[in-house]
Amino acid sequence: MKILFITPASALRRLGAYRLGGKLYGQSNSITGPLILGGILKRAGHTVELYEELNQTVHYEKLIPWADILCLSVMTCTAPRAYELADRFHKEGHARVLMGGIHVTAMPEEALQHADQVMTGESENTILDVVEGRRKERIVKGAPVCDLDSVPFPDYSILKTPCQAANILTTRGCPFRCTFCSTSRMFAPYRQRSVDNVMKEIRMYHRLGFRYMNFEDDNFTADKERAKEICRRIIAEHLQFKETFFFGRTDIAQDEELLELLSKAHLTRILIGIESLNQDALNAIHKGQNIEDIKKAAEACRRHKIRVIASIVLGLDQDTKEDIQKTLEFACSIDAYQLQPAILTPYPGTPVYEELLSQHRIFEHNWSQFDMMNATFYPLHMTPWELQNEFYGAAMKFYTFRSAFRIGKLFGPEYFLRRFGLAIFARLGPMGARFCAAYIKRSPYYELKHLMTEDAAQPSH
Repeated sequence: MKILFITPASALRRLGAYRLGGKLYGQSNSITGPLILGGILKRAGHTVELYEELNQTVHYEKLIPWADILCLSVMTCTAPRAYELADRFHKEGHARVLMGGIHVTAMPEEALQHADQVMTGESENTILDVVEGRRKERIVKGAPVCDLDSVPFPDYSILKTPCQAANILTTRGCPFRCTFCSTSRMFAPYRQRSVDNVMKEIRMYHRLGFRYMNFEDDNFTADKERAKEICRRIIAEHLQFKETFFFGRTDIAQDEELLELLSKAHLTRILIGIESLNQDALNAIHKGQNIEDIKKAAEACRRHKIRVIASIVLGLDQDTKEDIQKTLEFACSIDAYQLQPAILTPYPGTPVYEELLSQHRIFEHNWSQFDMMNATFYPLHMTPWELQNEFYGAAMKFYTFRSAFRIGKLFGPEYFLRRFGLAIFARLGPMGARFCAAYIKRSPYYELKHLMTEDAAQPSH
């Protein structure tokens, strides 16, 4: 059979300007799940192609008559686009439509309105039976894979859109359970691959010619001794990439040996969830860190020339505008290489979603807005439009032209150019959104500013 995998992207993320901004932020990559599942089907004798809408325009006029099966990997913010594609393939082609992913796992009945079958949870042990018709139930429940070493490596030969960085998952799940996180719930419990198995995949990416790699584990350094061993093996075998990204936590500051090994192995780009400098807010989301931890981690990374992407969450119930500004000023003060401001987003399946839903505080029901860039609920200490403006203000305050020279001095000319470009986009994006809020009546920004803020009735808490 001819099987087509599509990773959808929202209309905003399919714009050329957004794709250009994405190239400034980091290297293009592909989600590992479809690469693994597509590889399983290819080895079973099927013809498989995979496209990432985020990275390139996909020409469906050729693919719709070609595909016998369409597999869609769905996140919450891409669900409307996935449903649109599913409906189009049903109308114009002959393909059977399958859906899986985080959003489908949380909302399977909704997805079934557009798909022939949906797969929840992890699908490595069910995908072949579903495609070949041995599993016929409409909701196919996948169980967590116990032995991760048994999972085949992602098959990049099926990918038809650009990809500069190889993604690798050495674990699934996370030992921590932040209340807003959906991935730690889909991939529970926390499991690890063997170091030997991880190294075999890293060698494969060198053979394939990748210059960049991303460790996509929710927390690569959760097991510090294991992380050290992987770094030692990378160094000993000269398997460093030009740059490797990973997710970490502030507790890396407690281990000087780990920091040194990370730097030597070229794991020099880390996203750390600062989230807030308000301890009450950190406690409320079960972050498991304190303000002193954050400060120590920032200093430790700067000392080892590990570039920090500072992630902050805007709109936590305990945070005021002043708290957001303090957190932002801290991110600027530690010479963070990049900022990832994220508006608190109530993803289905998370405690935050259940809490806000029970309090009738979620006003937005268009899933495409659930992307950490748009206010979708009533915050406690500001209006939704004020929260939206805090998001824009954070990007503009952090990505200044002056800061580009500072970052260039610390990390080199390539990073100066990236930061300078991001400073331009940090101004163009808010200008466009604010224009829509003022004049484009059908836009979500107009509704957010004029309809939500003009309605003085706020939900009771």
